Amino acid sequence: MTALRRLLDALPLSILIVLCLTLGLAPFLPEPHIWEKLKMLAAGDLTRPIDIADMAMHGAPWGLLGLKLALDRRTSG
Repeated sequence: MTALRRLLDALPLSILIVLCLTLGLAPFLPEPHIWEKLKMLAAGDLTRPIDIADMAMHGAPWGLLGLKLALDRRTSG
């Protein structure tokens, strides 16, 4: 079992959802950072290191939630 799989198994789904709704969407106004960074990525404007780090920080909870749901689905189905 890989270290990532052990980490995902140890994290409750409720904690990941709370992380997505807080850190993943912060700041809420005028628009969530993750949405802003995804628009920059689509436009090809995501080039500054601070923007890349910001996208990684705000996108990490969403990535972990997606991985957990995908791996849980694979093992149960």
